[in-house]
Amino acid sequence: MHLLSPCLAAGLLLAAIPVLKLHGLPTPTATAALRATEARRTTAYKVKAAVEATMPNLLNPPGRPPPPLPMVRVDERVALAHKVRDFVYDHPGCVSGSSLRRRYSDAYRLFVLELWENPDHQVEQIAEATGVPSGTLKDWIHGDRPLVAPPENLTAAPEPSVARIKTVVAEYACWKGGFRNFCEHVQFHLRIPFGRQYISDILQAHGLRTPIRRGRPCDASANRSGFETFFPNAQWVGDGTELVVKIGGQTFKVNLELLVDADTTAFMGASMRPTEDAAAVIEAFEDGVNTAGPPLALLLDNKPSNHTQEIDEALGDTLRMRSRPYEPTDKPQVEGAFGLFKQEAPPLVLHGDTTQQIASEVARLVITTWARAVNHRARNDRAGNSRVQLFQSAKPTEAEVQAAKVALQRRHQRQKKAKETRARRQHPITRAALDAAFKRLNLHDPERHIRIAIASWPMDAVLEGIAVFEGKKRAGTLPESVDGRYLRGIVKNIAEEREGWEIAVALLRERLVARDLMLTHLDVQRDAQEEDTDDTKELIKNYITKAMGACRRIDRTFWLLATVDTISDEPSCDHHNLLRLAARRIHATYHVPHKDRLAATRLLFAKVLPID
Repeated sequence: MHLLSPCLAAGLLLAAIPVLKLHGLPTPTATAALRATEARRTTAYKVKAAVEATMPNLLNPPGRPPPPLPMVRVDERVALAHKVRDFVYDHPGCVSGSSLRRRYSDAYRLFVLELWENPDHQVEQIAEATGVPSGTLKDWIHGDRPLVAPPENLTAAPEPSVARIKTVVAEYACWKGGFRNFCEHVQFHLRIPFGRQYISDILQAHGLRTPIRRGRPCDASANRSGFETFFPNAQWVGDGTELVVKIGGQTFKVNLELLVDADTTAFMGASMRPTEDAAAVIEAFEDGVNTAGPPLALLLDNKPSNHTQEIDEALGDTLRMRSRPYEPTDKPQVEGAFGLFKQEAPPLVLHGDTTQQIASEVARLVITTWARAVNHRARNDRAGNSRVQLFQSAKPTEAEVQAAKVALQRRHQRQKKAKETRARRQHPITRAALDAAFKRLNLHDPERHIRIAIASWPMDAVLEGIAVFEGKKRAGTLPESVDGRYLRGIVKNIAEEREGWEIAVALLRERLVARDLMLTHLDVQRDAQEEDTDDTKELIKNYITKAMGACRRIDRTFWLLATVDTISDEPSCDHHNLLRLAARRIHATYHVPHKDRLAATRLLFAKVLPID
């Protein structure tokens, strides 16, 4: 082993002193080290500096070394540097911060992406010329996007129009927030300068909001006072119950079909038959019509026998309605009547020889006697009036009749829509796509409950949701331990977002046709863009820049639709590249919130590449 020279030994000891102090080890002084090695001070410190300069290069990081930059001619590098210099001169403040952390404006980010789109420029070459780290530049190219805060609010003001009123009504129909926030949304994002009171009047006139009564509209509920009623004979509620009749030691079961007026709870008609079937409903309905005339609507539960062609023909102009599945409280009047009967009526026990027909007749007589007695009994909750008095004293106006018809029809349509939603769950293509996705993504749903719930949404939303979930999984951005319920939430959000976009697109086109003065300037700007730009890619870049720079949602929708029209006019073989160009520029606009950028991208792809 060769001994170190005194100067080298002294230099090593001097270089080791700070390291020893950092780790709390015994540390000699510099003078002690020089005395021990007998080295000259000047030479020892020169060696110390050489040792410290050499140490960082002694250990290389693991992995392959970075590839060398491609050979680029000096004139090309100078030309690229001049482009960057000119842009920075023309856009003061586009780059700020220190070498530890720089901040770039959206304009500078788009400029760098345009340099990258030139096939003659490499990523490393652009990174060197612009000063943007290559990793950051690759994130821009891939569309990496942080979350940022939304823009400030603003309001303007001329006169109303039919298109604007329709816009307010349609937007409120899918609004989930408070009224104050909705007014700000109308004034700022939709460029409709209506005051808060005027917006309230519009919504109240269309039956969408009543300032005095808060909460959801009344519908069937667990108590009678919560059931929406109109006037006597507007709506009947029907149901059947099983009665047990004992005669001579034998037990017979008889079905009681009872129809009750929803407003007065008067008993309108009854039928006694061996079983609950369509004939029982028809017989009870005819009994009630003979008593008071036909109602506007008849509410029955979801038993198949209650919804047949024979019943529809017997009801005539009376609207047949369904109660909610598995919700007996949707029929509080008739359920209460059955409970009252059990309290009032004596046990139906007869002794002697019997037949099924005798049992039915006895039960019919008992029910008829009981119903008549109850109908004429004074009621404390109705100021001492009986059901008969309430029914006969009511004189509904024509306006009340029409309002009741509209409300009943509206409820009927909601039920019809719910039925159509359940039918969509059985669509074979949607079910096959979900089965394949759950298998591919290792999502457990042994009883298919989650897949059935997801299939209720439109097919395009389901397919987009699967793509988003799979993309998040590949990118590693999914929360831990997620299951199919997370996919269901994605599909639900996309479906609601798609509905909002389609409404916004339809209303925007209608307002443009109506020549809304608040939007005319957008058409003028678009015409100017098309006259000044012949290149399709440049036109798309300009449209996306205007879309993502718009503060109002309706302006952004306009420019996104202009982008859709431009891409759609090109050959279908070019759609893929043009969409990627538009999506890249959308995701490079960091001042727009993350969810808005995703929504804009989905709108472009859905419009250009629709799912048939």
